[in-house]
Amino acid sequence: MDKKTETLAILFADIAKSTQLYETLGDKVAKQLIDMCIERLSKVTLDHHGTVVKTIGDEIMCTFPTAQEAVTASIAMHQAIDSMPGVVKPGVAAPNIYIGIQYGSVIMEKGDIFGDAVNVAARMVTFAKQRQVITTEETIQALASNHGFDVRCIDKTTIKGKKGEISIFEVIWEQHDMTTMLSDLLDPSSLDACMKLQFKGTVLEIDQNRPIATLGRQTHNDIVVNNRSVSRSHARVEYRRGKFVLVDQSSNGTYVIVQNQKKISLKRDETQLLGQGIICLGHTMEPDSPEVIRFSLERES
Repeated sequence: MDKKTETLAILFADIAKSTQLYETLGDKVAKQLIDMCIERLSKVTLDHHGTVVKTIGDEIMCTFPTAQEAVTASIAMHQAIDSMPGVVKPGVAAPNIYIGIQYGSVIMEKGDIFGDAVNVAARMVTFAKQRQVITTEETIQALASNHGFDVRCIDKTTIKGKKGEISIFEVIWEQHDMTTMLSDLLDPSSLDACMKLQFKGTVLEIDQNRPIATLGRQTHNDIVVNNRSVSRSHARVEYRRGKFVLVDQSSNGTYVIVQNQKKISLKRDETQLLGQGIICLGHTMEPDSPEVIRFSLERES
């Protein structure tokens, strides 16, 4: 039989909430939109020296010769979907996608691939939230030493068929000015810090166990602010070794008022959050506005 073994990067990309698309748009329009997405994802794959192994409904499975090309392609895939024109139906935005990647040995047979690396890549995509790229330490180690990607370890977990825990990494593709090093993110010091975020009926606590909260207009965010001046993925609050950093990644900027006095304006930039205050997405607001996000830094005694 025609079998051979190769070391490749396997990438799965799934269209988010495709079932909901069929329910809200109807079968014909939803399928047209999903087909357009798959076509764009396939083109990105070929443009980055990859091979489309197969597409199944709302999912594409592809391979790349190197981890570097796979991660580069994963970012390009998100960007390609974001840039889709609204040609299917007025007011219908392109859906988000989930991406999972694993680099390892595969068995190639009759145009398909099999093996542990394929199973791990499929598992990674199930861990991904909308607009995320999730991968493993094996993939990160296979990148070039000067790869230029922003990556962070977000969890450790067990996977069926693999011994012990494996480290799960996210490739940060929407954050333009992050300078935090991976070693900082993994440092176990200052574990007693907690940042509380409050918006209307939502209360989130950011700490070592939940190191990231996303803010924006789309429903995939942890805090959803439904306003035209707010970007789909507007900003994020990150835990970094006992410090909390607000990172803007929006078109209209993010505004912070600390202790009702100090005002900070951010655009594609970041600032440390201290004490307590308010976060305004897209434009400045009065402190008593129901549209502000309130933050407060707390530490255990």
